[in-house]
Amino acid sequence: MPELLLSRRDVDFCLFEWLDTEHLVKSDAYADLDRGTVNEILALAERIATDLFATHNHRNDAEEPTFDGTTVRIHDDVAPALAAYYEAGLGGLAKPPDVGGMELPTTISQVVGMWFSAANAATSGYSFLTHANANLLLAHASAEQIQTWVPPMVEGRYFGTMCLSEPHAGSSLSDITTTAERQPDGTYLLRGNKMWISGGDHELSENIVHLVLARVPGAPAGTKGISLFIVPKNLPDGVPNDVSLAGLNHKMGQRGLTNCLLNFGEGEGAVGYLVGEENKGLAYMFHMMNEARIAVGSGAVAQGYSGYLHALDYARNRPQGRPVDAKDPLSPMVPIIDHPDIRRMLLASKAYVEGGLALTLYCGMLVDELQHGDDPQAADHLLEFLTPIAKSWPSQWCLVANDHAIQIHGGYGYTRDYPVEQLWRDNRLNSIHEGTHGIQALDLLGRKVTMNGGAALMALAQRMQATIERGLAEGGAPATHAAALAPRLQRMLEVTAGLWADRNPRTALAEATTYLEAAGHVVVAWLWLDMEMAATGSDEFYAGKRTAAEFFFSRELPKVDVMFDVLAAQDGLYLDLDEATF
Repeated sequence: MPELLLSRRDVDFCLFEWLDTEHLVKSDAYADLDRGTVNEILALAERIATDLFATHNHRNDAEEPTFDGTTVRIHDDVAPALAAYYEAGLGGLAKPPDVGGMELPTTISQVVGMWFSAANAATSGYSFLTHANANLLLAHASAEQIQTWVPPMVEGRYFGTMCLSEPHAGSSLSDITTTAERQPDGTYLLRGNKMWISGGDHELSENIVHLVLARVPGAPAGTKGISLFIVPKNLPDGVPNDVSLAGLNHKMGQRGLTNCLLNFGEGEGAVGYLVGEENKGLAYMFHMMNEARIAVGSGAVAQGYSGYLHALDYARNRPQGRPVDAKDPLSPMVPIIDHPDIRRMLLASKAYVEGGLALTLYCGMLVDELQHGDDPQAADHLLEFLTPIAKSWPSQWCLVANDHAIQIHGGYGYTRDYPVEQLWRDNRLNSIHEGTHGIQALDLLGRKVTMNGGAALMALAQRMQATIERGLAEGGAPATHAAALAPRLQRMLEVTAGLWADRNPRTALAEATTYLEAAGHVVVAWLWLDMEMAATGSDEFYAGKRTAAEFFFSRELPKVDVMFDVLAAQDGLYLDLDEATF
């Protein structure tokens, strides 16, 4: 059932009732945009995603790309879908007009991307990487580089990648060994290998623009000695560059998106063009990575949301069993949605996917505030703190929604006859790529919490406190939930201070993942409180919002108490374990 992707009603609520995107749309920054145009763009995205992307999602899974030693072959549904995407102008929604873009708010562009992630994570991955690649160049490349590489990516003639990891180094970028040697003409010759490169080779576009991390001779050790280079598959004059595909990795999910081991410079060297200054490449790449992390979280929401909708549809239409108090064994069977345990899983899934949607769109709104808001510094601080949460919380909990979807389908869910098992496998990647769950935890507790004297955490606490005070003043369920959130926020601040009291990163970061999970739940509870106060209507949609908020506050938020107890104890359980323990 490819039409079960996202809830347009929920999208509209988030955009226009909760986040008030319409106020942003009416601002001077978007003089040519109005609500009607936004609705047309969202409808167009939903239609293309439904008609051209969702229809080959299963085929992507069954017929993954192949490599014959010379050419990568991808089945023939992928290219037309991507062509339609770019022909509709969706490749440049948030890009400036001078490179062919429409310069829409990031929040709107983000929702458009989610329709395609829900429909087909693999095929949409090619465009997702290209978006992030182009945005990095717009932020850090020279004017000449931008005009050479970005417009063709906006048009869909070129696709883009990010090349960070190496076979021996994995996520430890300080250990990369790819080299870049400056040439008399100002170009560089790169030599090395890059692993896990999504979209790294294919025949879907005229060119592939690789953004490659490498070291120049004499560069400082570690991450301070990394530079960033544009290394195209084909040079501007059309001559093939010294970039070759060594092989494809075969994945559990998202199989339609090629994942490659690339060799740079097996011959005379791969020609590269320095972005910005030498030895500042990782800072530039983090521009792409931070955007990608929010997009990964959005993708996790989209795939979890689609799984939830499939499970909801199945539960409403699958008759099985009878109520536990039914006395007649021959009484009619009931739809499984009538069974409390099915309702438990559906309500949990609803809370996770709708909470995840709110989290990622809130981050999209912060990007817009950063560019056009009244307090860009506050938006920047909030975005710094929330980015690792926006990447990891949906990757964890919207995957649980996919797990529930399989469980609700029962034995059928574990077969390929229904889409929910593929959605789970596709979503499972999101807690790994663009920085694993543990890496996001280290980033949050080890960097974002401490940077600028804790300014990011304080900015978050101030916004949360303002919401809590509004909730207390409103009375009813919002007041009850605000009263439950307030002490958890205070506990988070106290625990954070306690972890860094002796400024020892080894002990402070030992339970970083627990901190990430606890902070994520506190943040999502805050967003649920805020949405609950916006859900003032009387129809079933608003009632569902309020019920999901009640679920999160009564069943999910209390989980953080145990996590904060563990963090406060700092018992060092993992620090001094003998390897023989395992």
